[in-house]
Amino acid sequence: MRLPETCLSLLARTRRRPAATASLVLTLLLWSHWAAAQREASPPPLAEYFTPASAESTSPDADGFLRRWLILEPLAKPNPTNTVFTGRYVREALSRETYPGDFATVPRPGQRARSEQQVSWHALDSKVWDVKLFNFAQSLGRPKYGVVFWAVTVIDSPREMRNVRLAVGSNSASRWWLNGEVVTELFDDRRMVVDDVLSERVTLRKGRNVIRGAVINGPGLSDFCVRLVDESGAPIRDLKIDVRGPEAHP
Repeated sequence: MRLPETCLSLLARTRRRPAATASLVLTLLLWSHWAAAQREASPPPLAEYFTPASAESTSPDADGFLRRWLILEPLAKPNPTNTVFTGRYVREALSRETYPGDFATVPRPGQRARSEQQVSWHALDSKVWDVKLFNFAQSLGRPKYGVVFWAVTVIDSPREMRNVRLAVGSNSASRWWLNGEVVTELFDDRRMVVDDVLSERVTLRKGRNVIRGAVINGPGLSDFCVRLVDESGAPIRDLKIDVRGPEAHP
């Protein structure tokens, strides 16, 4: 944020008057503190990190990352520390039973979740390869800490693909399902690392496949990245992603 032109002009005029200069310096210091407070009070808009998903399908990016997702506004799940995210805790917190809706269908953009917390689904394209959940929540004025995020996307495969792996990184713990079955889990307090955990070998059906994930976090940032890799470890890019189609039944 630039100094006001009037301040710059006054500074130039008071260089030979020490008392006036000191007063102006104090004014500028107060202004800089005010400007910093204003920046903190105004979080970046959602458009800095996401764009609304278009009506047309999209594809994984050049590195195979899936950027189009239906993301649910965060659900409060108070956790003062991430050290509680053991396997047992995460499996109980992130499950079919705690999913706020029908696990057998894909939610619609704008749909209210089946929850007392009044949260809705957003169909978004991430501008970067790692999906910034913390900034998503912050931009919407929602809780950022002690929360659970749910995300869903639909992959259209041109053929059956065997020996595929789901490669996931998340901050913090998370669980991931493919076509209704858990395929990978990330436990403990962790930072988001590319391809941090790879699933066992799975098969992509020809046609529609539903990927569903849940990320839980206490204090700190939240984000995730997901891509599909073939049996040689190469990213799979010849897929279509479309979260706005008819409901899918995995």
